[in-house]
Amino acid sequence: MNKSELVVAVSEKTGIQKKDVEKVIAAFVDVTVDTLKNRDKLQLVGFGTFETRHRGEKMGRNPRTGESQKIAAVDVPAFKPGKAFKDAVK
Repeated sequence: MNKSELVVAVSEKTGIQKKDVEKVIAAFVDVTVDTLKNRDKLQLVGFGTFETRHRGEKMGRNPRTGESQKIAAVDVPAFKPGKAFKDAVK
């Protein structure tokens, strides 16, 4: 399912016009990105938690040359599904 299909599905399920649903989805994405930029968590009880995780610096290997190289530390977005969500998908 892509974004436009999501907009149609939410619009049909709620009876809200598609243009309004698009605004809500865009706002949700913006708030989620801003929250993770600030290294905060976004927790939706029953659905899951969006958070930022730190991946430390490590040594890697270039598969073409076999040369070792450092891979820099980075913060990455992560999603941990909630129990109700996991149970529903089973």
